[in-house]
Amino acid sequence: MENNYCVIMGGGIGSRFWPFSRENKPKQFLDFFGVGRSLLQMTVDRFAKIVPMKNIYVVTNERYADLVKEQLPQLLDEQILLEPARRNTAPCIAYAAYHIKACNPKANIVVAPSDHLILKEEEFLAAIQKGFDFVSRHNALVTLGIKPSRPETGYGYIQSSETMIGDFTKVKTFTEKPNLELAKVFMESGEFFWNSGLFLWNVDTILNAIRSHLPDISARFDMGMGIFNTPAEDAFIQEHFAYCPSISIDYGIMEKADNVYMQCVDFGWADLGTWGSIFDIAPRDEADNAVLKTRALLYESESNIIALENTDRLAVIQGLKEYIVAESGNVLLICKKDEEQRIKQYMADAQIKYGQEFS
Repeated sequence: MENNYCVIMGGGIGSRFWPFSRENKPKQFLDFFGVGRSLLQMTVDRFAKIVPMKNIYVVTNERYADLVKEQLPQLLDEQILLEPARRNTAPCIAYAAYHIKACNPKANIVVAPSDHLILKEEEFLAAIQKGFDFVSRHNALVTLGIKPSRPETGYGYIQSSETMIGDFTKVKTFTEKPNLELAKVFMESGEFFWNSGLFLWNVDTILNAIRSHLPDISARFDMGMGIFNTPAEDAFIQEHFAYCPSISIDYGIMEKADNVYMQCVDFGWADLGTWGSIFDIAPRDEADNAVLKTRALLYESESNIIALENTDRLAVIQGLKEYIVAESGNVLLICKKDEEQRIKQYMADAQIKYGQEFS
């Protein structure tokens, strides 16, 4: 286990979960299910069963440093890697890889978002361990693929090939968020899997991939060789991180590399990226309404999701069908479920018209 490392990406705003997820406290710091643990805390709890606590890192925006320290007091300051600017997932992962390489040149790394739900934890941990074993022996970038249960347009897809090494299938293509018709074709073909956003690799494998496919990023971080995992690292990152291009690991590396393999898994995975994803897994009443930590009376209403931050408040709703009703702080959102992709625009419009207090 000493060579097992975990990198948790926890710097996003979560704007699709507005108004619950706000810039001053994004969704990864919230307890959506009333269990007393935030999504970030639940993610750390999960990986701590298979990765030594000292080998768990959280990469986040510097404005959330205090929130991470408050929620994860078991982490040392050097386990919280702070980004001075938002540059998507590729620079985030590169920063963590360079830091971990300086700590342990033999490291095998699992990279995970901070906002996923895992319902079958034992199966999840077994899959991660199998992934660690694989990447320690093969020059491979591994992604975990989920067999689709519906033609989902909000996820990326991975196409499998017939080339396999054990239980790991070589990836043929990646496709980002298809339209509904294409998603139906993908599902019916049996060749396509949801891209979970969970990755595993050896530290040298990912660093070689960054140098091959993202030379602008590697050239910048290579300037800091000998500085990572020293007191000078923070100043180096402050000076250089913002010069990295803003690009995702999927576009930057996974779609280009020829050594990408998929492990097909089934551990009750849910990407809590949208209100719709919460609706899919939440308990629902006989009219298919999901009421989250909220007191509500619903009449002639069906297939809604109701979430009020103020648990003292009662929601009385009549005649709504397939809506999101969410209230948090100074914002009340009432939006059609099938148009929730517009929420990011609603948040932007609120900022423009009424100011940053609504972001």
